[in-house]
Amino acid sequence: MKLSLAILLFFWFVKGFTQISDFKHIDFKKADSIALSYPNEDLTNLPELSFKLTSHLNTDVERFRAIYRWVCANIKNDYSLYLKNKHKRERFKDDSIKFKAWNTDFRKRLFNKLLKKKQTICTGYAYLVKVLADLSDLKCEIIQGYGRVSTTDTKNLTLPNHSWNAIKLNGRWYLCDPTWASGIPNPATNRFTFNYNDGFFLANPKLFAVNHFPIEQKWWLLEGENPTFDEFLNAPVIYGNAYKTLELHNTPKYMHHNLQRFQNLKLQYQLKASIDPKDIWLLIDNGFQSKKIKPTSVKLENKSLNIEHQFNRKGFFDVHLYIEEDLISTYTIKVGNN
Repeated sequence: MKLSLAILLFFWFVKGFTQISDFKHIDFKKADSIALSYPNEDLTNLPELSFKLTSHLNTDVERFRAIYRWVCANIKNDYSLYLKNKHKRERFKDDSIKFKAWNTDFRKRLFNKLLKKKQTICTGYAYLVKVLADLSDLKCEIIQGYGRVSTTDTKNLTLPNHSWNAIKLNGRWYLCDPTWASGIPNPATNRFTFNYNDGFFLANPKLFAVNHFPIEQKWWLLEGENPTFDEFLNAPVIYGNAYKTLELHNTPKYMHHNLQRFQNLKLQYQLKASIDPKDIWLLIDNGFQSKKIKPTSVKLENKSLNIEHQFNRKGFFDVHLYIEEDLISTYTIKVGNN
């Protein structure tokens, strides 16, 4: 009995809490420097590229870092291609023959554009990270699932729309998202701008779960119960900047809230590093105007951040949390009479 319990606890420990802080003793400067020293490499010889990126590094995590960092710095997110694929998949989702035919044809177009122009969507990012990792004898998987950003129509999110990676390091699995880490496509112009976000590299699975829903349950990498799809759809919107600043998004668990006048909205987070409470502010939008204000209460103890804000008049409000100039999260509040 004691042995079985020990084994169970071992596997629970191995599964949970995998994140970049496990490698705080590693300096990634050399890996990043190597990755950024090959800006003009093409994809015609992936074994050679993988060797160039990893051969002078000593640990698996550094080798994977160089691969990941190179992909994020050299592959453009083709938002127009993403929109076209989304449109076709929605159009053919009830016709299995046309749906399969489109997926087959699109896959060819996708990888042809990746190889020739170094442009792709999430599937191509995840594929390239996996191939380069495999060539370096690193165990890497492509994870298929659903992704939520601020522009996602959650009411019509019926088909998987995102891909990311899991990497096995020192016997444990870690999550990363090279697509969202690489930069930001502008939905208005479809133009992509490289802007590396390190927060998506070996991210905390609990934070990752707010806007990533894997099809296979094992890729949550969470201890305890996994979120349901409804919980995922109704979660708050968190932005890329949250991954830079937050260790965890604790509460609230949902985006939409009903409050009474003079009742507080309560927000709780765990930070990666301490911040100045003066840098925290809210942007409140009632549909007619936006107002920048300070929360009613901000309490910071070690790296635990607790925010409360009281609403003194009824109405419907979008509440955006900022830390300095970084947009972190959004919630919607309906305030009624007492």
